[in-house]
Amino acid sequence: MKIVTSVSLPGTCREAFDFYARVLGGEITTAIRYGEAFPDGPPEVADKLMYCWLQVGDQAILGSDMHPDHAPDMHKPKDGFDITLHFDTVEEARRVFDGLSEGGQVEMPFGVNDCAPGFSGFTDRFGVPWMTNVVAPTENA
Repeated sequence: MKIVTSVSLPGTCREAFDFYARVLGGEITTAIRYGEAFPDGPPEVADKLMYCWLQVGDQAILGSDMHPDHAPDMHKPKDGFDITLHFDTVEEARRVFDGLSEGGQVEMPFGVNDCAPGFSGFTDRFGVPWMTNVVAPTENA
């Protein structure tokens, strides 16, 4: 089984996923516009992404632009979830934090906390909440 986070966006999916691919070092492997899937569909969403798959190593994020009729609250802040990225090194976690948080809102700046040598919490410029976490070394018992 593979668990994949799906992110719904209000028309900024392509821009967001191009940004994520650049910062995370991933590749958009599939991007299907509504107009391709539904040629007779509403023209206002024809160029928006119905389905976007970003592959980052063996992990992935799925994204789509939501039609305003189907998601009237899309512009409200997202609450109750985040995309959490776990890293082996502080340097890589800091690099990704610096990139993804650019232009966003940092709730917890990157730094050391009680559980990790590197941790952050922020909402990116597209309104998606993220956390970065450096996996703390474990001691053998």
